[in-house]
This record gives sequence, structure tokens and C-alpha cells, in this order.
Amino acid sequence: MVQAYILIQTEVGKASTVAETVSELPGVIQAEDVTGPYDVIVRARADTVDELGRMVVARVQQVEGITRTLTCPVVHL
Repeated sequence: MVQAYILIQTEVGKASTVAETVSELPGVIQAEDVTGPYDVIVRARADTVDELGRMVVARVQQVEGITRTLTCPVVHL
């Protein structure tokens, strides 16, 4: 099981809508509106890194209002 934080930048005024839409996607644990350089932070999980990548590209990045994403896989040192 792989987990990651996905940091999302949105168009102005779209953060709430994006967070709500993304929170309903399979594999998304939580999506929150935040302040700072990113507008939404998502916690997601998948069985493999490849599956996580496909989820981000095929589902998350297709949500209307998203301008940029940064995926940060969780590591256990």
C-alpha cells in the first residue's frame, strides 16, 4: 500500500469545488482546502506507485479548476 499527499493549485475561487470533487474519487482518503502556495491538500492511497501515478494523471488532474499538482509519496524511514 502506497500513500501520498497531493498538493493542488487551483484557479481563483475554485478550491472548495475542487476539494469536494476530488474527495469523491476512488483512492482519496481526505481532501482539504488550505491557505498558502497550494489551495487543496489531498491524502490518497493506492496498491502500487504506478497505480498512484495513474490515479493522479487520469483522475485528479482531470478535475476542472486544477492548474497544477505536486505528488509527495509518504515514506517510512
